[in-house]
Amino acid sequence: MATVTFNDATRVYPGADRPAVDKFSLEIGDGEFMVLVGPSGCGKSTTLRMLAGLEEVNSGTIFIGERDVTTLPPKDRDIAMVFQNYALYPHMSVADNMGFALKMAGVPKAERDQRVAEAAKLLGLEEYLARKPKALSGGQRQRVAMGRAIVRKPQVFLMDEPLSNLDAKLRVSTRTQIAALQARLGVTTVYVTHDQVEAMTMGDRIAVMKDGLLQQVDSPLKLYDEPVNIFVAGFIGSPAMNLMPAKIVEGGAQIGDYTVPISREVLAKADSDTVVVGIRPENFKIDTTGISVDVAVVEELGADGYLYGTISGSGDDAITAQQIVAHISARTAPQRGTTVRLNAIDPATVHVFAEKSGLRIS
Repeated sequence: MATVTFNDATRVYPGADRPAVDKFSLEIGDGEFMVLVGPSGCGKSTTLRMLAGLEEVNSGTIFIGERDVTTLPPKDRDIAMVFQNYALYPHMSVADNMGFALKMAGVPKAERDQRVAEAAKLLGLEEYLARKPKALSGGQRQRVAMGRAIVRKPQVFLMDEPLSNLDAKLRVSTRTQIAALQARLGVTTVYVTHDQVEAMTMGDRIAVMKDGLLQQVDSPLKLYDEPVNIFVAGFIGSPAMNLMPAKIVEGGAQIGDYTVPISREVLAKADSDTVVVGIRPENFKIDTTGISVDVAVVEELGADGYLYGTISGSGDDAITAQQIVAHISARTAPQRGTTVRLNAIDPATVHVFAEKSGLRIS
């Protein structure tokens, strides 16, 4: 096993006006499950490919353990990669697919068979070893791709959106299997996804990226509770945090006809006369005072539900109106078309961000 270290790693594609990945620095611990997450085009897959040796590093360095692998070819890096499209050989059996890299490396057949059998047992693939990939389901093929990586006993696993081709239900079960498997094997793993729910449920730590820049690295709960800026606050969490522009007034910040109480110390850090107030859906309660909201839709999900509406007076159409989401009890849900008041359950759950810089100031 090994640590992975990025030191100002940068990748600029020929003809591009800005780096795809810009001075990326990150330390990944031995045996850690690190998830790179962000929207499409943020540079997360490029970062993974730089670590794999599939993309050139224009400046900076990458270490695996004590070795500088920045210019080493992929075969010399002691890594194993699991791709989005599985990349299985259709004419080979499951066993041959899993053992192919070992065969190419000249590993004796007896040892090869033993390693394939061990991986197959670990992944529940023993009864499928003689089958061809076309006779397997999507989830089974994904496990074969995982098995092919496991048998090599690499220092680092690299996974590039391995669950994106699976249906929703299978993705949930497979992600728990991967997380449990990684914990058992203890192999340092770098996992790329655009799905923040996947990131939150799988990673020991999460690195959030945007436009080739690293925004924040932290544990899932820390990212959720203490986002460093507006982007992280809006990206992490489902449904997303409500981010509402508010004018600074005496005693707090005004949203519609309600003033959210915010301390003077916090407001003194603002970089304009407006701040952005962030409140997560589950931190709202229906109250006699609070932000006035016109109810558009109520989703009743059994035990609980979600209220979707617009802040009263914020606009007449779907584009200009300020949208808002609140987690509510489905048993006492308000009627569609009515107006309710939403207040924060606890002042500590109110996040405040500077309008211009986007940084959290609360």
